Amino acid sequence: MLALRLTRTARLAVHLRRLLVAVASAGTGFLLLCALGYALSHPDTPGAAALRLAWCVAPLAAAVHLAVAVARTDPGTRPRSGLSAIGLGPGRLMAVSATTTALAAALGSVAALLLFLHLRGDLTGGRPSGRVAADALAVGQSLPAPAVLTLLVLGPAFASAAVAHSLRPREPRPAAAAAPRGYGRFGAYGWGKARETFGAYGRFGSRAVRPATAAGSRAAGAASAGAGGTLQTQAIAPEPPAPADVAPQAPGTRAEPAPRPQGTSALPWGFAVLAAGLTVETYTGGAATAPAPGTAPSAGVLIGWALTALGLALAGPGLTQLCGRLLQAARPRALRLLAGRVLMEESHRIGRPLGVVAAVAAAAYVAGTVYAGDGPAFGPLSTLGALLVAGCTVAALLTAAVEAKHARADTTQALLRLGAPPATLRGAAAVRAAALLALFGPLTLVVAVLAALPLAD
Repeated sequence: MLALRLTRTARLAVHLRRLLVAVASAGTGFLLLCALGYALSHPDTPGAAALRLAWCVAPLAAAVHLAVAVARTDPGTRPRSGLSAIGLGPGRLMAVSATTTALAAALGSVAALLLFLHLRGDLTGGRPSGRVAADALAVGQSLPAPAVLTLLVLGPAFASAAVAHSLRPREPRPAAAAAPRGYGRFGAYGWGKARETFGAYGRFGSRAVRPATAAGSRAAGAASAGAGGTLQTQAIAPEPPAPADVAPQAPGTRAEPAPRPQGTSALPWGFAVLAAGLTVETYTGGAATAPAPGTAPSAGVLIGWALTALGLALAGPGLTQLCGRLLQAARPRALRLLAGRVLMEESHRIGRPLGVVAAVAAAAYVAGTVYAGDGPAFGPLSTLGALLVAGCTVAALLTAAVEAKHARADTTQALLRLGAPPATLRGAAAVRAAALLALFGPLTLVVAVLAALPLAD
C-alpha cells in the first residue's frame, strides 16, 4: 500500500521513467512469448527454439539495467533523516523501491500478453495479424499457461531482485582512528611500541616500574608492602580516549556509508574480459558465416558479445576516472580542473552505463556490417530487440546523468553562491562531454572493427 501511495504522489518525470520501465518490460515479454510460439510451431527443431530464447536475454538484461537506474533516481524512496523513527528505515525503503519496480514491470508484462493475444486473434476472434510471422505466434495452437506465466514473471522478478541488491542497506565504514603515541624502548617517542626481545628483559632496569603522573598514580595503581619488605605495585592501564573525530550519533538517524573508493583497480579486469569476448567472437565468427534468413546468430556470438559488454562495463568507471585525470594534467585552468574533478567524482555513477552504451554501439556497427547489402533480412522481431537494447541502454545512461546531477546539486549551489558564473558550469559540462566522447568514441570504433573482421569475408 505504501508503494502504491508513493507511486501515485510522484512527480511527472518519475512517472515517465517508470513508464519507460513498463515499456521495456512489455517489449521483453513480447519477445519471450514469440520465442515460445516459435518453439510450439517447430517442435522438431528444439535447438533453434532454444537459441531464440537465449537471444532474449539481451533485451531482458537491458530492461533490468534500466529498472535499476530508474530506481536509484526515485526521490520517494531516498533515505532521509528521521524516517527510521516511523519505521521507514533503509531496509523498508529498499523493499518499497523493489515493489514499485515490480509493479511497473508487471504492468508491462500484462500489456505484452494482451498484445500477443490480440495479434493471434484470440481477443477479437478474427484473423491473426500478418505483421508478425505466424510461426512466432503459434496460430491455431493452445498456449501452455505455466510456460506463459513463467516467461512473463521473469522480467518483474529479475528487475525487483536487481533493485533490491543495488539499494540494499550497507554498513557504514568508520574512519580508522589514529593509534595514540607511546614511549618505546629506552624512552624513544614514537607511534607504536617496539616489541621487546628476550635479552632486553634484564638490561638497564627493565623490571623497574615507570613513574606515573600524579593523577594517573592515584587512579591507576595501589601500592602495598609485602611480607618480604618488597614494594608491590598493581598498575591498571588507563583506557584509550575515544577519537575526537567521531561525533556522537543522534537517536533515530542512520549513519551514511562512506563513499565508494574510486580507483582504476577494475580496469585490467575489464580489458581482460573484453579481450576474452573478442576472442570468442573471432573464433565463432571465423567458424560460421552470416546467419541465414529467419535464423538467429550462433550461441558463441551471444557469449562473445555478453563478455564484451561485461568487459566494457567493468572498464567504464576506470576509463572515466582516467579521463578526469587527463583533464587535470599540464597546469589546468579553473574550467578543466572543475570538469576533471567532477568526472572523477562521478566515475562510479556514469562509468558503467557508458561502457554498456559503447558495447551496444559496437554491436550496432557489426550488425550493420553483417546485414548490409545482400545479407539476411532484419525481421520485425530482430528490429524490436535491437530497439529495446539500444533504447534501454541510452535511457539508463541519461538516467545516471540525472542522478549525478542531483548528487552534486549542493556543490553547484555553493559555487553559484561563491560567485561562479553559470557559463563556467555549462562550459565544464561541455568539456566533460567532449572528453568522454574523445575517449569512448575511438575505443568503441576499435572494438567494433575487431569484432566485425571475422564476418567481413
